Amino acid sequence: MTDAASHAEQQVALARNRVADRFALARDFYLVSDAIRPYGNAELSFTRWSRARGVLSPESADAPGSPWWRAVNDRLLRDKVEARLLTDGATGTASARSVEFWLDFIRTPAPGLWYRAHNASIVAGYLQHEELAATELQVERFMMNVALLRVLFTHAMLVRPRLALGPLAALGPLLADPRRRTVRMFLDLGRSFPSEYPVAAPVEEAIRDEHALARLLDYGLIAPRLPALYAYSAVSLEEPRLTSLLDDGIPAYAWPSSDRAIWYTGNTGPHLRLVARATGVRLRWESRPSGRFLHRMRR
Repeated sequence: MTDAASHAEQQVALARNRVADRFALARDFYLVSDAIRPYGNAELSFTRWSRARGVLSPESADAPGSPWWRAVNDRLLRDKVEARLLTDGATGTASARSVEFWLDFIRTPAPGLWYRAHNASIVAGYLQHEELAATELQVERFMMNVALLRVLFTHAMLVRPRLALGPLAALGPLLADPRRRTVRMFLDLGRSFPSEYPVAAPVEEAIRDEHALARLLDYGLIAPRLPALYAYSAVSLEEPRLTSLLDDGIPAYAWPSSDRAIWYTGNTGPHLRLVARATGVRLRWESRPSGRFLHRMRR
């Protein structure tokens, strides 16, 4: 008899080369009960964006997608399918801590448990496939880092709102609930970056073209909190390696230290400083990469 982990791998393999089947596998997980159904909102919105960009298209497609985005999506799908199979009585035990987190969510659907399970699968995919990430264009690797810090921040808005929003903490659980459409403001990269794959524009141009609200989020709210955010997430997800994806406060997933100055490109405008102060922190990053790269965060 095939155990749950092997059966899950088989299901994902069958869907791997058809984007519509990938989406159906992601969607069907949330259709099994009314309690779980609303939690698909955030994940499926991101999957639609990924599908529209073409990153999930198979290698055999006329316009091949991204091996990295496909691999990370595979990990998320496998973990969810395995957890569902175990819940339904399949043989075997959870093959990873991330699968155990999905089991916890299925048994007791709750916003915090959904984020923990989802983010554990995503982080596991990132760590497992960093070599694939290194083969992508610089602008794509920038987007990978932004996608990660956004989903970690949104989790913190819900369960550690004071860490994420300071004196505005009361807004966190309302805005970050994955069952609400408001969560798309934080997880929707469609307002931040070009919609094609591969992206033709250089990374500096893509950053300058980022929507004003997205830049406010990334540079005014999240950037000053990155060390605390990644430290909290490493504990919450039980993945200590997560903190290695920062380099002295700068996102560093598949990102060499020699390119760290690029992260300052979008750190412009006095409104960013005002937003940071309104939420209880000060900007850590220079508006231009001159002198010392990083300021200490002062609370």
